[in-house]
Amino acid sequence: MSDRDPIIICASREFITLCKSQIALLTTALGASMSAVYVAEDLLENTQAKLIEIAVYPENDTIWSEDTRSEVIPQIWGRWRETPRLPRAALPEAQKKILEQESADSTATQRQQGSLRMHRQIVLPLIYEDVVVGLLVTGRSDRQWNQQEYAQIERIATTIASARFLDRRLNWYRERLDREEKLRTISQNRLDDFLHQLRNPITALRTFSKLLLKRLLPEDRNQTVARSMLRESERLQELVQQFDLQGNLNNADSPLILQPAKHSLAQGATTSSSYSSFEPENTLSLEPISLREILDPLLTSAGAIASERDINLTYQIRENLAPVKANAMALREVASNLIDNALKYTPAGGRVDVEAGIELVADNERLCGISIRDTGCGIPPEDRERIFDRHYRGVQAAGDIPGTGLGLAIAKELVEQMHGFIELISSNTSPQKGTTFIIWLPVTDN
Repeated sequence: MSDRDPIIICASREFITLCKSQIALLTTALGASMSAVYVAEDLLENTQAKLIEIAVYPENDTIWSEDTRSEVIPQIWGRWRETPRLPRAALPEAQKKILEQESADSTATQRQQGSLRMHRQIVLPLIYEDVVVGLLVTGRSDRQWNQQEYAQIERIATTIASARFLDRRLNWYRERLDREEKLRTISQNRLDDFLHQLRNPITALRTFSKLLLKRLLPEDRNQTVARSMLRESERLQELVQQFDLQGNLNNADSPLILQPAKHSLAQGATTSSSYSSFEPENTLSLEPISLREILDPLLTSAGAIASERDINLTYQIRENLAPVKANAMALREVASNLIDNALKYTPAGGRVDVEAGIELVADNERLCGISIRDTGCGIPPEDRERIFDRHYRGVQAAGDIPGTGLGLAIAKELVEQMHGFIELISSNTSPQKGTTFIIWLPVTDN
């Protein structure tokens, strides 16, 4: 194999090994002094395929020049049919002299026979189901090929052509399995995000229902309505939990039934474009957003939850804040996730502080921050580098606080799509035990 060989991109190791073994058979059993296998780099419909060198013997010989290697099959095959010999520049000096001596004596005989099989150099197309998938080139300088030897070479060419088809089919399955796995991951992530986003409003509904029941007198007719609200919100929470459990049980890959068309395999056609519509969307529409309009309703719900859990929630939204460049729905989700996390990991008697309007200048850009600080257990140093990874919970995974490890991952993805970032400050040692997340977003003057 030559150093410039680009076969890694067009053939598997198994196919390369087979080609080498067939060349070895030509050398040892039939006395070939030179052999090469070329396959089509690309055989898409209405295009001409360039040839790629797969295996060659002797390995230190250049069978084709650089110019010839870039030619396409119709041109190459037409030239070989007219002059079925390897380029003279590729032959060792001793072989050149033998060929030059015999050329004058054999020209007339070759014209009468009109067949490739009596030539010392043979070029056979690798054909599978009427599609040329490459070329087999072989030759020897000491004697001509006989009919039996030619038949053996044809069988070798058939073997290589069939192997090329199987290699294409293997690649076809691998590519599509990879894409199916990618689509499965995208779909699962979207579903996980959706279920996670349901949890906060469901928790708020349960909390409001409980507070409403406490305020209603026993004889109040609205007691039935409030109890129904509580019952249904609890039912929704159970369904989400069951769905999470079922999703975990079904994580094992299910068998995929893929049936490629034979002609597409032989020609090496790909259909990657058919998958492009399944790529996740990574853009959000951004506009000037008021932080107060986003935070006020979230803090109202959070206040009710904090009261039920005996947590002291304080918040400060500075006056006359310039709007930030953001997406309202995305920012609402980010703030909701971080406030919910702060309440979840803060024990009874603890404190959660929310502050909006802190400022930062980075890379000549004004940023406005929303700080959410809790007095919980803090994040250990070994967990901080991966805390924003999907489904990563670190030491909390072994604790008794339920979670999916998605809230922070979703928040980070959304903030980055809004051209901001999240800052993490945490300590798991006293007296400063707790965690602070700061959402930094660009300020807009519009």
